[in-house]
Amino acid sequence: MIDAVQSFLTAEVVTLFFIGGILVGLLSGFHIGIVVAGLGLVLGLLALGPLTLEVMYSRFYKMLMNYILLAIPLFIFMGDMIQYSGIADRLYQTLYVALGPIRGGLALATVLFGTILAACLGIIAASVSMLCILGLSPMIKRGYAKDLACGSVAAGGCLGILIPPSIMIVMYGPIANVSVGKLFMGAFPAGALLALLYCIYIGIRALLRPKDAPALPKEERTTPTGKKIRDLIVSLVPPVLLILSVLGVIFFGIAAPTEAAGMGALAATLLAIVYRRFSFKVFKHVALDTLKVSGYIFFLSCLTYAAIGVFMRLGCAEVIGNVILSAPGGRWGAFAVIMFFVFALGFFMGWIPIVFIVVPVVSPLLEQLGFDPVWFALMVMVNLQASFMTPPMALAIFLVSNLAAPETGVTTMDVIKGVTPFVLIILFAIFLLVLFPQIVLWLPEHMIQPWT
Repeated sequence: MIDAVQSFLTAEVVTLFFIGGILVGLLSGFHIGIVVAGLGLVLGLLALGPLTLEVMYSRFYKMLMNYILLAIPLFIFMGDMIQYSGIADRLYQTLYVALGPIRGGLALATVLFGTILAACLGIIAASVSMLCILGLSPMIKRGYAKDLACGSVAAGGCLGILIPPSIMIVMYGPIANVSVGKLFMGAFPAGALLALLYCIYIGIRALLRPKDAPALPKEERTTPTGKKIRDLIVSLVPPVLLILSVLGVIFFGIAAPTEAAGMGALAATLLAIVYRRFSFKVFKHVALDTLKVSGYIFFLSCLTYAAIGVFMRLGCAEVIGNVILSAPGGRWGAFAVIMFFVFALGFFMGWIPIVFIVVPVVSPLLEQLGFDPVWFALMVMVNLQASFMTPPMALAIFLVSNLAAPETGVTTMDVIKGVTPFVLIILFAIFLLVLFPQIVLWLPEHMIQPWT
């Protein structure tokens, strides 16, 4: 009986059960980690027998003991401490005053603030929540179209998962065997490109439809230009120092990403002390939040990584790889299939399971396809930006619709309508990065020390 079952469960059959099981599990409402781990355990026991437990244990332990992943709790600690330091509130207020007098200025300030915040936090939920609390009500109160205001908040906040320090990059690097330091350097211009495209869209819309993005009323433009410039410079100093304490030490070869994360956590704590926001209560809250978020990420990652090891052992990766390589259009046809698959998965699951499902399968194909691993990794990560804004599993939409103040009258449909142009912009950004790969490759190629 056992031999008959194992002979039936060929690599092709297991692959179909795996893909179908994920879809059924997600539609049934189960957590993706439980779905993937359960499929790996059940199908593994049927096809491999007791060896499944050894494979899953070794993979779980390997992921848990990966040194580079120590950067995750340190970056989470840094981001939480930044929220308590007060520098974020001051920076947004300064951008608000500086850009408010121009059409679309408040939306531009929101995206720019989200970009700077992304380089300090690296946690999408924190970035979107802060932007929603600080920026959404003021925009709508001053006559901004609800969809534009919601879209600016969601898109600006999502940059936190791409622009370093990014938890996604820390997770992606070890799985794909790509330098995290190089990914950090490449992700920075990729995120800046997205922010620039977002700002261009806001500017064009404000020009074509002035009523959707009005300037601040004259009575609110009382701050002299000299004071605006001075306040902007002063408010930018702390985040710039924080960014340099992380990215600067990596680029100049002073420290690896994990050690740089420690420096960032220390710098954020010192800023909280300087701004007189540090206390034992704050430290306790930040430490507990770091523990909870890190624990969730580690547990989900280890479960998924262990289960995917079973499917790779059963030959499923080769089956999917052969399908990708057989796509019409050569290597660019294969690239299009992978990008479409990643984009489609973003409708149904978060970035962690997508990374753990897709990366182990496609990474071995890159040499054969002739793609630079750093460039390809960043294409996947830019693509995953859309996963936060494509329902039904859209974290950014969920956060904005739930955190919007009742008096704004924002509905979920307003948020979905607002993020749609930004999702299209993400796809356009992928097209630009395909045409001009040096946008993301120049900095990694000029690092003094390509830390892993």
